[in-house]
Amino acid sequence: MKKFTSVKDVANIYDLVNDALVLKRNPLGYNEIGKNKTLGLIFMNPSLRTRLSTQKAAVNLGMDVMVMNIDKEGWALETRDGVIMNGTTVEHIREAAAVMGQYFDILGLRSFPNLKNREEDYNEDILQKFITYSGLPVISLESGTLHPLQSLTDLITIEELKTVKRPKVVLTWAPHVKALPQAVPNSFAEWMSAAEVDFVITHPEGYELDPAYTNGATIIYNQDEALQHADFIYVKNWSSYHQYGQVLTQDPSWLLTNKRLEITNNARIMHCLPVRRDLELSSEILDGPASLVIHQAANRVWAAQTVLKKMLETNYPFAS
Repeated sequence: MKKFTSVKDVANIYDLVNDALVLKRNPLGYNEIGKNKTLGLIFMNPSLRTRLSTQKAAVNLGMDVMVMNIDKEGWALETRDGVIMNGTTVEHIREAAAVMGQYFDILGLRSFPNLKNREEDYNEDILQKFITYSGLPVISLESGTLHPLQSLTDLITIEELKTVKRPKVVLTWAPHVKALPQAVPNSFAEWMSAAEVDFVITHPEGYELDPAYTNGATIIYNQDEALQHADFIYVKNWSSYHQYGQVLTQDPSWLLTNKRLEITNNARIMHCLPVRRDLELSSEILDGPASLVIHQAANRVWAAQTVLKKMLETNYPFAS
């Protein structure tokens, strides 16, 4: 595995899930495989779970970890080609990424979209340039369009806790006070469409995701209809894809409550976190037995550790 940016980079998603569950039972079983190897984690945006879980995963494999919040600690980065750098940017991404390639063995990058120019965000220019100029195996720690480590975590959680062979999984839009990226729902849709589940997406009209990621999903605009007999419900806000970056509604009736769970199959509730209580998701659910958000967050370690292990085995077969 040279890169982990999408479900398309994975030969068999269930092989990864099974590997993750093995690592969960024996976290230090491969604690020599990363010896003398360095993971560089580059953050252009804030992070809590992604940063901490990926660091923990690397340490479990015996790796050294270097972390840089490049938006605060690095030089102002120029990402455009063919420009005279006579403005506020100080270093070009070509040199910055190439230098990192000399210091790290695997690179993880987190970069959010600006939600102003859809073509620019969906081209994944920053991620692709880090892949090209670093020359390293690269893990996306969330990009303009996708969050594959989160989605692998979500699949691990569903596979671990499902009570039927083919569960019904519903992704539901939730209200929010600001425009959020489509990366998590895009990615969740991409992975669930490849998984052995019955997958439904529900949202108000106007919040349709990029069809490239929702092929195979059933899309229902009535939330109550979508939630019927659900086994897992994934709650997430996102801004409009077609009216790019816009908040079209903040309809509070989309807030999930215990009452609305009565029509489900005792559904378990998922959210990637952070979550705004009683706006995106009710406190009664977050604090109740249906919530999986902490269990889900804990599984972030095993998702990251599985991907790092695979990258070490693929790119540095004599690492241990």
